[in-house]
Amino acid sequence: MILEKYSFGVGDRFGHQGKAQLQAMLQAKLLHVDIVPVWNKSNREHAIVKTQPRQVRQEADEAVKSLDWAGSYYVDADHINLSNVDEFVESCDFFTLDVADFIGRSAQATDISRFVESCMKFTGSLEVPGIDHKLSINQEQIEAIGNKYLLAVQEAGRIYRRVESAKGAGNFVTEVSMDETDEPQNPVELFFILAMIAAEGIPAQTIAPKFIGRFNKGVDYVGDVQQFAGEFEEDLAVINLAIQNFDLPKNLKLSVHSGSDKFSIYPKIHQALKKFDAGLHLKTAGTTWLEELIGLALAGGDGLDIVKQIYAKAYSRFDELCGPYATVIDIDKSMLPTPELVSQWSSEQCAGALRHNQTCALYNLHLRQLFHVAYKVAAELGDTYLGALRKYEAVIAENVTNNILKRHIKPIFIG
Repeated sequence: MILEKYSFGVGDRFGHQGKAQLQAMLQAKLLHVDIVPVWNKSNREHAIVKTQPRQVRQEADEAVKSLDWAGSYYVDADHINLSNVDEFVESCDFFTLDVADFIGRSAQATDISRFVESCMKFTGSLEVPGIDHKLSINQEQIEAIGNKYLLAVQEAGRIYRRVESAKGAGNFVTEVSMDETDEPQNPVELFFILAMIAAEGIPAQTIAPKFIGRFNKGVDYVGDVQQFAGEFEEDLAVINLAIQNFDLPKNLKLSVHSGSDKFSIYPKIHQALKKFDAGLHLKTAGTTWLEELIGLALAGGDGLDIVKQIYAKAYSRFDELCGPYATVIDIDKSMLPTPELVSQWSSEQCAGALRHNQTCALYNLHLRQLFHVAYKVAAELGDTYLGALRKYEAVIAENVTNNILKRHIKPIFIG
């Protein structure tokens, strides 16, 4: 199973926007860009919304059948580990192996020594095509990288082999994820992480490092855009070199997690992809859920009332909802409007505060991030929320499709 050059992870908290998401890929085809959809939903999201992996597969299959999609598509077991991977094996054909919890924990000394010895040929000045300066590498660096990352890659190997034993080699796509950790990986670290992945026998088709800067949920990139652009290009160059030197799939590509709404870096990503003729996997999740809320707000009536109700409960449960996402949100609580104020808002005010349009005076990135983590509240509303999604499907679908196509696919893959 070979993952295509461009792939797009479409999260869907409540499983109602599969057709609207796929419609964006169909419209991209009309613009001569082939992008395959990857429906992703993490174990945490399933637990909160009370769904099962088989329901994501059902949503994807139904969307594909309904729209006569003739291309490939995938269902991602997103951020899984040994404790929960078995629940996803039957329904998924894309597995994001999350080993961030093992970063910084040392492997056996003999394993580290063996790894260092295997990489000594790269010490000195390493020339990487596409990077205008040589990388200076010494034994101490390699040892430090081994101490920090080898155990994590070994854990990825254990997860991979668990899936392989159930599905068979070559019958699924493997991604290794190291993004949910405190420190970014620089290009030198990425090169040797890929050496470890190859040595572990993991046929990774995508690698998700933690990039420099902040990738907060549902809002724009926070950091030095030029610095990000430089490191992103170096990562692409390093991947090419790793493919040449290690036994890795030829289509190995970068995966950008929390990739939705990072509008300021999309032009730089586009330029880098063109420069290196590289592929990309962009993973989004909460942006579709937020577009549902915007659609409900614009619909007015009981749709708007539901959005206000969700906000009031989220505001009162701030610590509970934000705690699990503390490393990927930055909310200044003093910048949040009170529920009493929001209760008086019109459809336009509510949608304007929530929609990610930084030129709009109504936009509130703190409110948007709180809504991003508030899907638990919507899940607790049960049929009230799901019924509203069905009732206002048309306006919501238009928002979902346009958001993916115009604000994500076009700037990244078309330019």
